Formats: sequence, structure tokens, C-alpha cells
Amino acid sequence: MVSDGTHTGSDDSSSQEDGSVVDFRGDPVDNSKTGGWLAAGLILGTELSERICVMGISMNLVTYLVGDMHLSASKSATIVTNFMGTLNLLALLSGFLADAKLGRYWTVAISATTTAMGVTLLTVATTLDSMRPPQCNEEQRKNHECIVAKGSQMAMLYAALYTIALGGGGIKANVSGFGSDQFDVKNPKEEKAMIFFFNRFYFCVSLGSLFAVTVLVYIQDNVGRGWGYGISAATMIIAMTVLLGGTTTYRFRKPQGSPITVIGKVLYMAWKQRHLPLPSHPTLLNGYHDAKVEHTEKFRWLDKAAVLLVPSSLEDNINVGNFIGQEHKTNVISTVTEVEEVKMVIRLLPIWSTCILFWTIYSQMGTFSVEQATFTNRNLGSFVFPSGSLSFFLFISILLFTSLNEKLLVPVARKFTHNVQGITSLQRVGIGLVFSIIAMVVAATIEKERRDKYVNGQGKLISVFWLVPQYFLVGAGEAFAYVGQLEFFIREAPEKMKSLSTGFFLSTLAMGFFLSSLLVSLANKASHGGWMKNNLNKGKLDYFYWTLALLGILNFIAFLVFSCRHEYKRQINVSKENETNHMSLKTEAEQELQIL
Repeated sequence: MVSDGTHTGSDDSSSQEDGSVVDFRGDPVDNSKTGGWLAAGLILGTELSERICVMGISMNLVTYLVGDMHLSASKSATIVTNFMGTLNLLALLSGFLADAKLGRYWTVAISATTTAMGVTLLTVATTLDSMRPPQCNEEQRKNHECIVAKGSQMAMLYAALYTIALGGGGIKANVSGFGSDQFDVKNPKEEKAMIFFFNRFYFCVSLGSLFAVTVLVYIQDNVGRGWGYGISAATMIIAMTVLLGGTTTYRFRKPQGSPITVIGKVLYMAWKQRHLPLPSHPTLLNGYHDAKVEHTEKFRWLDKAAVLLVPSSLEDNINVGNFIGQEHKTNVISTVTEVEEVKMVIRLLPIWSTCILFWTIYSQMGTFSVEQATFTNRNLGSFVFPSGSLSFFLFISILLFTSLNEKLLVPVARKFTHNVQGITSLQRVGIGLVFSIIAMVVAATIEKERRDKYVNGQGKLISVFWLVPQYFLVGAGEAFAYVGQLEFFIREAPEKMKSLSTGFFLSTLAMGFFLSSLLVSLANKASHGGWMKNNLNKGKLDYFYWTLALLGILNFIAFLVFSCRHEYKRQINVSKENETNHMSLKTEAEQELQIL
């Protein structure tokens, strides 16, 4: 049966005519039997499980490091942000491997196995008494007499965390690209379905995260860490089974070689031929008439990588015309397609740089905001609200705004813009950045109020739910920013670099978490440890939040400048007029080569 959004008809194979997309046997795909929402749904199950594992760990890990391993608040925050940063940075490596050799399917399957192994190791590390220092009572905490976790205990914890980071990065880099491969963008019906795929993809991400910060965090705090992490490991094993079970329904895009090699080749040739003059017309460039991407005028210095060398004499027995619209016989000279693909990657860099700070702000929801909650009144009758479960409101906000985007905002925007996307990916990112700035202003205001009431009110604690607005605002921002960034980097990157481009997007998360660690370190040095103390009632955490808000404003201004200057990717469109003019352009090019 054909799933919703899947095109049927005799021309199904036309969209896959280049042979780069095949079924599980390696044959050309039949769109009526493969892909669509059924295949995409099975793939999304793997990302759902990855979120359950990673969020169930990261959102409550700081309380384990402070409470059980007896580390300082700032060091615990740094461990969490470095773990998340490494996970997202490793996505770049996994994206490269998928595009170059393994393909997205095998990369996701291997990464899921690695993640399951890592969570199993973490289960053991948090269950064995020998892997934790002796328990510490309240009196010892006040007098700073708690024994801090020693080297071997931290070593096993790090081994588990970074095994999870390796596997999680591989899933994150490839599962969205593998899912979008199930839709043919040349088919209007399937292209529309793929637009909703990104929203539904992140809906599943948020659903998994919501389960993690409610059910799993509660189990970790009240039943045992081992039980919580064991459930995560079992979930990943089930997801692997489902992924492998759907093999016959998937569309597989063949790996097309190392994209890094292409980038390196173009940059090398552009430098090597930097002294050569650019031709008067781009039709003189190597592979112009066979290009799969339209030639652009920006970064023209890269065009020198595709400048053809003129034969040294007429005795070379090489037809000059053969240099027009074809690759150089030695395959050393880059083609217009390769040059334009590198230009696409370079055009992503300014937007990439302005997306980093959003994730620096987001990282506070899993570190200092969780620590804030431990200094509030968390009692609801006999029930004590877990600090790590405050992220429940973050993911509820994400689910709410993701649903509103799909059901309300996009359809309304389509009527006004007459654009199938409704609002562009960059507009989504911009809205997300604004929400993050407001969130930090609110967080700083509430933290000052919380500390003042405790100090001036002689130990009076505000309700934990005063922290909900900052989580809700960051969640709203993430619903826009994550989907917008993911769509932007996948759509705007070269087709054969889709997994690498997803890893490139995820590297903004990595840089955001690493930047958070750096800013915490700088803030500690600048304030001589006065802003972020283990006892937040004696610190000035609100100053750190105000700093992030100010940086957010400056970053947003830079984003507006870069986004206004960005040119969206254009695919080649060879019209009949271009076909008729082909011979005349070729003749002009031959004449210019003869003059040279």
C-alpha cells in the first residue's frame, strides 16, 4: 500500500533516473513500493530512541555529578556541556563517513549499536558502589568535607559518556537525511510531504525528550540510576530491531565519494591557478554545460579551479572544442559543479556562525537552570518535583509550537507569501534567536528575585515553577531554530553532502556547548568565582544570564545582516533557448581560446 504523500504513476522513476537512489537490492527504486511516510516513520523511531537516551542522561547528569560524585557546580556543568558538545561535533565525522563510504543506513545502524553499548556501560558505572565515592551528609557538604570522585571512577564515567557521544553523533548526523531521502523533491506531492517531515521529525525528537525528562528522570531519582539507564539501553535495542525490520521499504542514496576530497581539490586548484586570468564568459569553464548546479558570480576566485589550460601547441592533437563543456582529460581541473558545491558550503558559514549562540543559551537549561531548581521549593504535598524534570516545560513548549507551525503558522503564511514553505528556514531561525534573548532576560530577572527573597527573606524559597517561563521561552525558540537550521543546512548544501551538511548543522550545537564551557570559565576568572558559586545564594548567576542576553542581541544583529545577504541555492534549469544558444556560445569560447 502506498503511504500518504507518496507519488504514484508511470513517471515515478524519472525523479531517480540518475541511479543514485536505489532499493535494498541495489536496483532503481519503485516509488510506489518504497519511501514515503511508512519508511520515514520507521527511521524516526531511531531518533526517538536516541533522544530518550541522550536527554535522559544530559538533563539530569549535573545532579548526579554534584550529589553523588561530589563535584563542584561549575565543573559538573562543564562536563555536561563538553559531553553534549562532543556528541554534536562527532556528528560531523559521521556525516563525512556516510557521504564518503558507508551510506546513511549503515552509519545509523552502527551508531545505534554503539549508543546501546555506551548506555549499558553507563548503567554499570552508576550501579556499582565502587564506581562512586562514599555518601556525604548535609553537614559534610556545608563544611566541604565530601570525598570527590577519584580517577578510576571518573574514567569509567567518561568512557561511557563518550561512547554514547560517538553513537549519538552518528545517529543525529544521518537519521534526518536518511528520512528525507524517502521523499522525491522533484515530485511536488512528495516535496510538500518532506516540508512537514522536518516538523514531524522534531516532534518525535521532542516526544522522546519529554519522556526522558519526566519518566526516566523520576526513575533515576527515586528508583535508581541503573534502572533509568537500563530502560534507555533497552529502548535503543528495540529501535535497532525496528530500523533493520524496515530495510525493504527504504530508498537508499548511494555514497558519492568523499565531499572533503572535492572541497580540498577545488581549494587547491583555485590556489594553484590563482595567477591565471578568468575567462570572459563562464561557458569557458570546465564542465559548464554539464553542470548540475547553476553558475553564480559570488566567490569568483574559486572559478579559477575550473579554468582550462590551453594546449601548448597545435601538435597536441587535442581538439580545442573538447575543452568546452567537458572535464579535462586528466580529471585534475575541477568542474563548475564541484566549484559551485564548494561555494554553497562557504555561503553556509556566516549563518552557521550566528546559530552557535542559541545553543549556548539552550545549554543553560540542562546545567545552571537545573542547579537553580535545587534552591527552590519543589514540594507538591508529599511529592518532590525532580530538578531535572523542569525540562518537561521546555519540551511541552517545543511540541506546542512545532504543532502550531505545521497546523497554523505555515498554512496562513502560505496564503500571504504564495511560497510552499510558508516561512523560510532563515525566518524560523531568526524567530528562534529572538525567543532565546527574551528567555535570558527573564531568567536573569527571576534569578535575582529568587536570590533576594532567600537572602532578605531569611531563607525564604520561591516555588520551582517560577523557573518555568525561561524553559518555555527557550523551548519556543528551539521549535523555530532547530527546524529552521536543519532545513536550511540540508536544503542549501550540495545534494551529495547531505549527511555532512547535517553534521555541519549539528556542529553549531557542539560549538554552542563548548562556548558555554568557555564563557563559564571566563566568567569565573573575571569575577574571581563570584558569579557561579556552588551555593547559588552566594553567587551572581543573574549577571551571567544578562551577559548571554547582551551577546544574543549582538549576535541577532549579525544574523540579520548575513541572512539578508544570503542567496538561496538554485538548481540548473536548461531551457530550450539555452539549448539553441549552446553552439554559438561554444564557437565564441573556441575563438577566445585560439586568441589566447
